[in-house]
Amino acid sequence: MVNAIAIDPGFGHGWGRKGRSLNPPVVFCDFDGPIVDVSDRYYQTYRMALSALQTRSSKTGISLSLQPLDKQHFWQMKQNRVPDIDIATRSGVPEERFEEFLAGVTQLVNQPALLHRDRLQAGVRWALSLLHSQGIRLFLVTLRCQEQAEEILRRHGLEDKFVAIRGTGDRTAAYKNQSEHKIQLLADVMDEYAIASSESAWMIGDTEADVLAGQTNRISTIALTSGIRSHKYLMQFSPTRIHSDLLSAAHYVVYRAETASATVG
Repeated sequence: MVNAIAIDPGFGHGWGRKGRSLNPPVVFCDFDGPIVDVSDRYYQTYRMALSALQTRSSKTGISLSLQPLDKQHFWQMKQNRVPDIDIATRSGVPEERFEEFLAGVTQLVNQPALLHRDRLQAGVRWALSLLHSQGIRLFLVTLRCQEQAEEILRRHGLEDKFVAIRGTGDRTAAYKNQSEHKIQLLADVMDEYAIASSESAWMIGDTEADVLAGQTNRISTIALTSGIRSHKYLMQFSPTRIHSDLLSAAHYVVYRAETASATVG
């Protein structure tokens, strides 16, 4: 099994010197939310699914009174994890068409024509560069299709900031966001790289799946409000900390690492 240090001899630079811990800190980071803003893609998916439903109904002589939410209202509901059925109801979708509408959302959300709407979150380059420059081992652990995550990171020149990138082969997994899948994925990565639970290991993400994955694998968690969950919603899961974005979280992890190394020294 390949050790993370063997991949890049520069990793952990400075952490073995006097006054520094021999075990550099580790950050496991989610993709959608912390690194990529998916809000526009999710909103456009919602609008397109409504439009497609309206078109199909019109062809059968049925007129639906659909009322699309504006993006701010839609995203607030997603952040507070309002069920998709409730969002459909508030948009005027009749009960007998719920399954048809939700199937349309699932079918559209990962279409190549919509993936280009994803954007890097503000400050992400600084955050990843800061963690990397401090010798902190950085792993991407995401329910997003691994091929998609790798392509986006490669396009933005960020792929080399990670020791490893681990995702799924399921293009619908990220949208479903099932906690048990994230828990197992994190456990697999920790086992593959022989990373033990410790105070110097962190899971950073924007959903309850990330928080539960970190807690189940006995590492500290940082929940971010820059993604698809609100501060109020995330508080229910008692993460170690809540930050507004990845850059803020990165500064805190570096601070904790420096404080710990000074104590050792």
